Amino acid sequence: MPKFKVYVTAKSFGKVVPDGLKILEKVAEIKRNPYNRPMTEEELTQNLKDADAVVLGVDKCSRKVIESLERLKVIGRHGVGLDNVNLDAATEKGVIVTYTPHVNADSVAEHTWALILALARKIIPADASTKAGRWEGFNFIGLELSSKTIGIIGLGAIGQRVAKRARGFDMNILYYDKRRNKALESEMGVTFVDLERLLRESDIVSIHAALTSETKRMIGTRELQMMKKTALLINTARGEIIDENILVQALREGWIAGAALDVFEREPPEQLLKTDNVVLTPHIASYTTEALRRMDTMVAEDIVKVLAGGKPEHVANPRVYEKRPAQA
Repeated sequence: MPKFKVYVTAKSFGKVVPDGLKILEKVAEIKRNPYNRPMTEEELTQNLKDADAVVLGVDKCSRKVIESLERLKVIGRHGVGLDNVNLDAATEKGVIVTYTPHVNADSVAEHTWALILALARKIIPADASTKAGRWEGFNFIGLELSSKTIGIIGLGAIGQRVAKRARGFDMNILYYDKRRNKALESEMGVTFVDLERLLRESDIVSIHAALTSETKRMIGTRELQMMKKTALLINTARGEIIDENILVQALREGWIAGAALDVFEREPPEQLLKTDNVVLTPHIASYTTEALRRMDTMVAEDIVKVLAGGKPEHVANPRVYEKRPAQA
């Protein structure tokens, strides 16, 4: 039997491409999430009790979970965001947390543009109408993107790629971020503005910020009412950045023209499913064969390094080595 035990909660790990799974199988016994959904705190505590490592999806790995796991050496976050992992608790317990930075940036940026175009050109209702045997072209008058203004909230790896593609549409590009990047402004032709100006002036607002205490529900009543009535709102970052109940109200009452979302406060969303002028996808922005291969391989290789007593490439909590001097 393999020496180590690795528990996989991430639904997509090893499901599309085998590369990462093969890496782990060489050194460990693999067990998987049987629920086809994120695991609860109680389920994580029970199922991971004998695990040396976990490939973590969007499941919430709380302080309670981490402190209960005596064998755990490494949490490999199968993704970019770390808002579902209590990094302080992991660090205090000497558990290394790895992640996969930038690995899905191109895929998410491309999905963002798929949503923008689908919404701007009314592709979804036009497709449904045509397949129903109707020919109603004048019911689907769209929005031309050229010379319009796109406002990007969060100019990280994904936001930069969205901006790069916006240049191909000859758009004006505004951005808001907690840190201004003058070098990128010159290189990419983007303009730094505060959030209020971005919301007021943009024809399309696209969210690419991390979820933090500052960004949670940063888009609510006040912000949505600042936007143009013709504006479109796109979110492929984290659902909790938008107050979902207020967004439903904004769409139904015409505060904005439409929204396209891949992430939600609750999955699946309830009221949004019953709302018009919105395009919804089931949290698939990073789901391309290429991105999943990179993500699977990166997280598996880092877990193997930790289990072998080495140092992984992508450490989210580097202070952990103060607790693990032998592996520094």
